[in-house]
Amino acid sequence: MSQASKTITTLAGLAAMAIVLAACSPTPLTVAASKPPEIVIGARIIDQAGAYRNFIDRTTAISPAFTDGASVSSAVATGSTIEPGQIMQGAIAYGVIVALEEPAFVAGVRAQAIGDVQRAQLAESLTANPYNVLAIRGSGEAANRVTLVLAEDGQRLYDAGKAVKQSAYGVQKQAWSKVEVADRTGRLASAKARAAVLFDSDLSEADLRSHAAPRHPPGGPVEPPYTQSVVRAVAVAALAVLGQAGPARNDSVNAIMQDANIGTCTRMTKLNLNQCLAVSKPYYEDIFCLGQHVMMDSGRCVIKASGQKEPYEAHFVPTVRPNPPAKTAAPPRKPPAKKK
Repeated sequence: MSQASKTITTLAGLAAMAIVLAACSPTPLTVAASKPPEIVIGARIIDQAGAYRNFIDRTTAISPAFTDGASVSSAVATGSTIEPGQIMQGAIAYGVIVALEEPAFVAGVRAQAIGDVQRAQLAESLTANPYNVLAIRGSGEAANRVTLVLAEDGQRLYDAGKAVKQSAYGVQKQAWSKVEVADRTGRLASAKARAAVLFDSDLSEADLRSHAAPRHPPGGPVEPPYTQSVVRAVAVAALAVLGQAGPARNDSVNAIMQDANIGTCTRMTKLNLNQCLAVSKPYYEDIFCLGQHVMMDSGRCVIKASGQKEPYEAHFVPTVRPNPPAKTAAPPRKPPAKKK
């Protein structure tokens, strides 16, 4: 489907939802307002957001100042300890936390559905089509903030990776960097095994909200259309405001928190890392794999989730170039034979 068709379909869906909500508008005779429910965020969302947050913070902290092979191996282990799908869902889950820190949006959701019946109807509408959230007042402010926060996270990871990748060239002046990595087969198997296990976070909802609350990255306003990841994050945040994002709705919420484009991006990143580690031999090549595929490529996926412009960096593996062979003098050319 073309982008124009998607936009028309989305607008039609928003118009239909507006009609439904208008028909269900509260009046003193038909709907009794009730106390808004507490914001409910399921434990799965908290774990996913925490895993993402830990991955971003821990990986961007990797220093490019490597001193020996052990420091390289430790950094590779640190960067490969997250399942690729968790980066995608974790970015959306953290976006949920960010959206809930936008007061205008929370107020807009509560004003849209003030009775239990309306809340249930709105929740079902958002579950059926997350893009319906864009009809709610304040959703634009929430989407803008989620976009800029994810873009900032991705750019920070990308920039840190670029510094690590660059060190793969400078470190070749040190003899230890040219030593072949010990147990290369085991190192690759460990990287694959670490990335196959879902990472549990010890960050609480309070920790995450306190981390997200002060974040107001520069930039914007971001013009729609917003990416799937951003819209889905805002939609789940709306469900949380409605009290409909708790454990009882894990399956439906999990279905919303899927972005096939970003999932493909993170899986390709991990595949490229495994291929890089499979062929790299000296430690400086492992540094390249870490900087390019764990950090820069993952950062690019997060930036893609935000919808902001993705950076581009050519992919090539650094190699030690041997000294060129000494030039030898060309043999003298024979003069052309004289014509008889």
